[in-house]
Order: sequence, then structure tokens, then C-alpha cells
Amino acid sequence: MRRYTSLLLTSFLLLLVVVAGSAYLAGAGHDEQQRPRQEITVYTTLPAEHVTILTAAYEKQHGVRVNFVPLPAEKLLNRLQEQAYSGKDGEAAMVLADRETLAKAAAAGYLVPYLSEAGDQVQEDFREENGYWVGVWYDPIVFCVNKDYLKTQAHIPDTWQDLAKQKKVRIGVTDFLAADASANLLISMIAQFGDAAAYDIWRQLHPKVVQYARYLSTPVRQAGMGEVDIAVAVESETIRYMQDGYPLQVVYPADGTAAIVTGTGMAYRAEPKAQRAAKEFADWLLGDDAQLALQERSFYFVPTNPGTLAYKMFAGKNLVLFNQPASYTAQQKHDFLDRWVKEVRFK
Repeated sequence: MRRYTSLLLTSFLLLLVVVAGSAYLAGAGHDEQQRPRQEITVYTTLPAEHVTILTAAYEKQHGVRVNFVPLPAEKLLNRLQEQAYSGKDGEAAMVLADRETLAKAAAAGYLVPYLSEAGDQVQEDFREENGYWVGVWYDPIVFCVNKDYLKTQAHIPDTWQDLAKQKKVRIGVTDFLAADASANLLISMIAQFGDAAAYDIWRQLHPKVVQYARYLSTPVRQAGMGEVDIAVAVESETIRYMQDGYPLQVVYPADGTAAIVTGTGMAYRAEPKAQRAAKEFADWLLGDDAQLALQERSFYFVPTNPGTLAYKMFAGKNLVLFNQPASYTAQQKHDFLDRWVKEVRFK
């Protein structure tokens, strides 16, 4: 009897071991399935809501987790400098940032060149000639016109001078001190038209401005609600409100406009395996999948890659961007904005 009891006990213990082992292996397999094949770190100046969309979509499609580190431009450049002079492979494999930050990083030697087939299709205006950075999309400033106002006018202004001379018009604009995209408009107009002409345009516009808003979306909402007739606004917000049914129409300034260009660059001294993965992610950002992921969450940017469906569906094929680089120091930009405050905003 004792012999049978021992055998039963031994069998029971073996069964427990088998069950426990199977559960462990099944769990391990499940964890392995859920765990990304690889992770890469990307420094970025983009808002958290944008990068959250991108990393979720890319991980779902490719099994690679992109760990974005949002940083102000100055801190981002400092991090890249530390990595470049560390003497060993660093944390960041890639940078996703505005063109100005990328240009500074490239000039300082913090980036390495990379140009793929997808990147080679991008217009020269949106990439560094030696491949140190490549633009992936941009967001231009447009005239966002209320359709009811449009019906009352024989001619809608389609240049900055026309807008400045337009009579009996209510204008909405984001304060130049409140958002980078808005400040970039003033600085770019100074570079394109000269400071005298740029300030003259805004002196004429100032009495017609209903409100200097704090957010980029506010002038668009005002135009959609009929609180202003024309909003000087980023196109991404304009399209978002149009998709929501607001009666708006986009007019592209015929004499050119400013835009915030977002692009990628490969970080110097990145770990080789991570750098290869970063290049694949950079190419993905130039394709339709990235644009679709953003558009599904109501973010509408203009892709730089003419080979994408998103670009071919873009309505503003005749969009003209300013062609004079706004190559000013931080102090010069500060002085331009300060002059606008004193001579226009609060005069």
C-alpha cells in the first residue's frame, strides 16, 4: 500500500512540474510575442500627441518600438553634442525635428548622412544636399476664409499685400509670441520681403485683427464660426476644421508663405544596429502609412515625398513657399519680435 501511495505522490508531483513548466513556457512565449523585436531612441521637438501616434502605428506594423524623447531645440542639440563627443555609442539613433534644429545639428557635426530611394524623391528645398537631414512633411500658413464671407466678395485677397489693403475685413491670427509657427511667419516675411515691407504689411493688418490668439487653432475656429472673415492660420488646423464640417476654404498666398518643415536626421555615434533600424523608420515616415496614422487622428500635414498617395491627393499643388532662408540668430529673432510688439502690437 505504501508503495502505491509513493507512486501516486510521485506521479502527482511530476504532473505539477509539467503543468507549471507548460504555463511558464506559454507565458514566456506570450511575453516574447508581445515584446518588440527591437527598440530605438529618437530625440524630437514634436508635440507628444504626434509622436504617440507614430510610435504606436510603427510598432504595430513593424514590431519595433520607437522611444521618443521630446526636448526643446536647445536641449536636443546639447544631448546630441554630448553623444557626439562621448567616445562611445550613444542613446539616440535618430532625430525627428524642425528644419532649423536639424540644420544646426548637421552644421555642428552631430548627424551622419543618409539618403534612401524614398528620400531621394524629396525636392531639394526640403532636404540637405549631402543627406544630413531630409524633410518628411511640412505645415504651411494659409488664408483660411469663411465661405459666407466668400460669397459677399467679388475678389478674395490672395497675396499678403492684397490682404493688407482689403477693406472692411475681420482678421484672426495667432500672436507671434504665442507659437513657433506664428513667429516663423513674421521672421520668414522679413527674410522674403525685407523688414520695412514686412512691418508695413502688419501695420496695415493690425487694425483689422479681431484678436491675437494664444493657440494655432483659435483663428480657424473663429473663421469657422463667422467671428472673423479670414484667419491667417496653419493649414493642418484649417483642414481639421473643414473635415469637421466648418464652412471654410483655403486660399494659398500667391506671393509665397512660410511653413514649418519637419524632418529626420541620423545621430552621430549611434549603435550600429539601432542606426539600421532608425533608417528603416525614417523611410517609413516618408511613406503613406505615417500620413494615414496621423490623418486618422485628425493631423493633416503636407508630405514632402511626391511618390506618396497623400501627396497626390494634396489640393495645393500650386502652393508657393518663401525661398529666402531666415538665417537669423536667436538674438536677431528676439529683436524682430520685440520691434513688432513695440511698433505694431501695442502702438
